[in-house]
Amino acid sequence: MNTDSELIIEQIGIGPMQNFSYLVGSRATREVVIVDPAWDIDALLARINAQGYTLIGALATHYHPDHVGGSFGSTSVTGLAELLALNPVKIYANKFEASGLKKVTGVSDSDIVQVDSGDTLAVGDIEIEFLHTPGHTPGSQCFRVKNTLVSGDTLFINGCGRVDLPGSNKEDMYHSMAKLKSLPNDTILLPGHHYSHQTSASMADVKTQNPYLKIDDLDTWRQVI
Repeated sequence: MNTDSELIIEQIGIGPMQNFSYLVGSRATREVVIVDPAWDIDALLARINAQGYTLIGALATHYHPDHVGGSFGSTSVTGLAELLALNPVKIYANKFEASGLKKVTGVSDSDIVQVDSGDTLAVGDIEIEFLHTPGHTPGSQCFRVKNTLVSGDTLFINGCGRVDLPGSNKEDMYHSMAKLKSLPNDTILLPGHHYSHQTSASMADVKTQNPYLKIDDLDTWRQVI
């Protein structure tokens, strides 16, 4: 999946909802951040330690409990709060997602670094760009690292995130799809769930097989969604 000799990027399947968590960082410094830590924090930290990595931050794609911890229905998911108790780091969340993240996970304002679209984070010699992609939630964000996109629940290989949940918005998702559709064809998409037979795909392939990326006008989008 990753052939860049400078870049650490590891995809980790975790939890009963086919989630992916990711480690992203620098091979030169062995520093990493973790994307969407949830379900089994002990196992995720054990993997980081076994590889000799130093965890310096956590990135949240959005505030849903299956990605960051918390409760929904009768299900309780470990996540950011448990991570910070064992390995305190800053959480990087979109500025429109911070309040929801606090409510769901119980973390505090001082734990969160609020970021905006276009902001960047240096992890050793690796730069991560934050892309605000609302629709699934108001502050959903993707992470662009070199020619790789970690897309959370905004874009899947064969679909997109739900827009019938509290805080979701159909029109915002349409514009987010347009933003991601403009990425270069050689961009590698790494989604937030294993909802396809593939675990990753080039944007060229995603544009070919994902029906939502083929909708070019808002009226049609409203009807389809």
